[in-house]
Amino acid sequence: MKDNSRRDFLKRSLQAGAASLALSAPLFNTGCSKTASESADAPAVHTGKKFRWKMLTTWSPTFPVLQDGSKLFAQWVREMSEGRLDIQVYGGGELVPALEAFDAVSQGTAEIGHGASYYWAGKAPAAQFFAAVPFGMNPQQMNAWLIGGDGLELWEEVYAPFNLSPFPGGNTGIQMCGWFNKEINSVDDLRGLKMRIPGLGGKVISKAGGSAILSAGGEIYTNLERGVIDATEWIGPYHDYMMGFYKVARYYYYPGWQEPGTNFEFFINKGAFSKLPSDLQHIVRNAAARVHHWILCEFESKNNIYLQKLVNEEKVDLRPLPSEVLEQLRTFSKEVIDEIVGSDPQSKKVYDAYSSFRKQITPWANISEKIYYTQNL
Repeated sequence: MKDNSRRDFLKRSLQAGAASLALSAPLFNTGCSKTASESADAPAVHTGKKFRWKMLTTWSPTFPVLQDGSKLFAQWVREMSEGRLDIQVYGGGELVPALEAFDAVSQGTAEIGHGASYYWAGKAPAAQFFAAVPFGMNPQQMNAWLIGGDGLELWEEVYAPFNLSPFPGGNTGIQMCGWFNKEINSVDDLRGLKMRIPGLGGKVISKAGGSAILSAGGEIYTNLERGVIDATEWIGPYHDYMMGFYKVARYYYYPGWQEPGTNFEFFINKGAFSKLPSDLQHIVRNAAARVHHWILCEFESKNNIYLQKLVNEEKVDLRPLPSEVLEQLRTFSKEVIDEIVGSDPQSKKVYDAYSSFRKQITPWANISEKIYYTQNL
């Protein structure tokens, strides 16, 4: 075989292999197409037509890890589709304000977005249960609910009225409680506290007498520096170090009671997705699954490295929340959830499923994960 012919043969073989991978059963199925098994068995429609999408994120254009993940998604889709689906990524504020991404994708201004579902609690209260629940499930358990349980199906149901389909798009791992410019020795110290904290955790802080402020991630540093807020939760040591919070806040508290493993999302306009041929739909699903895995691995692999840098190099004052404060926050959390599910039938349906799944898996967790850590195995 001549060199040119051999190169052409190898190229065709690699392309066929990539197409086979893209068409395998996706890790995350969504209601915007057939079931995973049905789609995998159906012949791919490969028209050669090229598609151009816009992605809106809730992160600033140079935001570490999360915006990086959005850009990797676009890169991987472009590579797997050989340029047939090209996605231009826009950070918060480049096309629309960060927290308007949901509406923009719903209305078709862009085809896809990346963010966190608790940002949309004002539109659909049940949405926040797919991001994080205070004192709730960790990342491994959330993945089990979404992928192995009925979580993703319920999530699709919540987003259906908005013409959107959700895909899991990353997880922070268990977070830190956050950065504070005052000591927290009792629940009384939360009264009057202005804290950047979204979702259910924000409602808990409000119940404790503080003020929960929702702002995009790119605004947090400036707000802390200027005293607009007294405290912020964010993610964990790796990202917090990259954000520079240690320069403008004094105390670093743990554990992250408010977000024990926050799930991120891709949300896709259903009409735009339905216009893609089936092989491109599978490529989108698989790229989302890859980002979902990559983001958690980034945080887990680097958090302790940067925690040591914060403590040993930047002399951050690392502190645990007093146990009595945690117990009171747990009580407030239950009250907040009871109020939401008592006033919104959809939230009740979702939370009932969430809590039922958690109860079902807890006995196993108690003799596996929990005992492993508590016994220092």
